[in-house]
Amino acid sequence: MKKGFTLVELALSLSILAMLIFLASTTFLNLAPKYELEKAVWEVRSALNAARYKALFEGTSFRFRLYPSAYSLEKYEDGSKGWTLVEKHLLEDVSIESNNVPVFTPEGTVTGLATIYIANAWGRYKITLAITGRIKAVRIA
Repeated sequence: MKKGFTLVELALSLSILAMLIFLASTTFLNLAPKYELEKAVWEVRSALNAARYKALFEGTSFRFRLYPSAYSLEKYEDGSKGWTLVEKHLLEDVSIESNNVPVFTPEGTVTGLATIYIANAWGRYKITLAITGRIKAVRIA
């Protein structure tokens, strides 16, 4: 009576296991751009909301500037009559474009309505900003 596995059975089961691991890893690697894009959209939406609430609570205007792969938040200083940088963030593996620079007023409204496009290899999102401060994100490709 034999106990255990033969060398052929062991090699066959290890090769099947290696093939399954390879297929699973390529599937997960293909999902990385999707989650990078969704993370960037979430981060930009959160930053827009934060800018609006900061303008409401601090009683001063905040400007949200967009760069090809980053964004910044600037505060209007009455004393110097200019904008000072509050924070700047880099977004990895995505490109950003906008048609305008939104400014959040102390009343909670927005001047400079904007349409923001965030894209990478997986797809593209459009974020629209209404005059009331409402932010809507839609996947377009």
